[in-house]
Amino acid sequence: MTLSWREYPQTSRFDELITSEGEPRPEAQLLCGHLADLGLEAVRQRQQAAEAAIVNLGITFTIYSEGDNIDRAWPFDIIPRLLSLREWQRVERGLIQRITAINLFIGDLYGERRIIRDGVFPVELLHQSKNYRPHCEGMKPVWGSWAHICGSDLVRDGNGEIHVLEDNLRVPSGVSYMLENRMLTKRVFPELFRRHRIQPVDDYPAQLYETLAALSPRPGDHPRVVLLTPGIYNSAYFEHVYLAQHMGIELVEGRDLIVGDDDCVYMKTISGLEGVDVIYRRVDDLFLDPEVFEPESMLGVAGLIRAWRKGKVALANAPGAGVADDKVVYAYMPEIIRYYLGEEAILPNVPTYKCLEEAERRYVLDHLGELVVKPANESGGYGMLIGSFATRQQMEEMAGRIEADPRNYIAQPILSLSTVPTLSPEGLAPRHVDLRPFILQSKETYVTAGGLTRVALRPGSLVVNSSQGGGSKDTWIVADV
Repeated sequence: MTLSWREYPQTSRFDELITSEGEPRPEAQLLCGHLADLGLEAVRQRQQAAEAAIVNLGITFTIYSEGDNIDRAWPFDIIPRLLSLREWQRVERGLIQRITAINLFIGDLYGERRIIRDGVFPVELLHQSKNYRPHCEGMKPVWGSWAHICGSDLVRDGNGEIHVLEDNLRVPSGVSYMLENRMLTKRVFPELFRRHRIQPVDDYPAQLYETLAALSPRPGDHPRVVLLTPGIYNSAYFEHVYLAQHMGIELVEGRDLIVGDDDCVYMKTISGLEGVDVIYRRVDDLFLDPEVFEPESMLGVAGLIRAWRKGKVALANAPGAGVADDKVVYAYMPEIIRYYLGEEAILPNVPTYKCLEEAERRYVLDHLGELVVKPANESGGYGMLIGSFATRQQMEEMAGRIEADPRNYIAQPILSLSTVPTLSPEGLAPRHVDLRPFILQSKETYVTAGGLTRVALRPGSLVVNSSQGGGSKDTWIVADV
């Protein structure tokens, strides 16, 4: 069966590969020409080869809501998403600007609070924050960095402009799938990597290790870095194993660590206790240390915050960094960037209504059918309402939740997200996508070349989360042609 881009369904939305005239964009011409030469049947065969490799390699993700049978093969579509290197360089500058301002903001909140004193950020938001940790007040992490690993979600609107949708700062996940997607694409389309100048992503584990090692309280010595996981039942356990293996560090659970009388952290080994300098923790703040947070937690290590505060161990991300991982704080990012850096944001936010503001709340309640409403601290698409798909009862229930707790909700217009050609039973069809690049910051700052493209596999759906039926694609940053 032939594959003709002229027959690709045209929509009013921005497509990442195909123009509104049905022609491939300049950076996608080689790829689209190659796919057309292969034909649809050959492309399907390569999709099947990728899916078989995913099963054989055990690339999985976990859905909590499906009981005991919770591991699923990773959903992957072999048609990549492309961005030109010229456009990406601007995005990269915007992400570096953003993480720099975020770290200055977090440090200020736990320190002098100048931004509150100067009337730029309301103190009420801080008092009502679910992720503010008083135990972190006065701390000054090395390099001034609190959020060492950030995953910022980007979307492109109908006019082709890229916006930041949200910043994930607590335990952002997905980078292992970005790396596996590249490996799978190389398997099924090796010839394309000889013809395209595609920016590599496979240095991420080395860059992550360097970011973590730079936090060591023993500069100059070879640090011992470990990855702290909640265990095999965590939805991101595949990623924890993957990153530990590729960095060459130990994967540990809370029961493998102990804080000694000297306030140093030690790992239990068959040779006895061995010191730990840096912990890449994938455990949420509240379960990190039963001495300070949840006393019943079996996932953390008693005394860990004490060791961190005394500078005996580094934690990444730092406890308390999640105070900026709040969709209401996100709404203030343009002001935060302007306040700390004296610059306008390179990457704009999606326009956002803050329900804690009376006038904006009234607008949201009057226009629920036209908006996306999100709780401030949820992730994975949970608790969200997309007005155009909601029933009257769902909108009434959301209105009640907003009225009861306006601080906990924001709303945004329903964007006409960009699309990418995706294999469907009918052939190649446009499906909505977002993009999650990963940003590292300690002594140096690093941004992945592209990131994890998530795709809504259902026709018309805007929900890209894998836990809710979404899939993924490889992302190519290609030199301009």
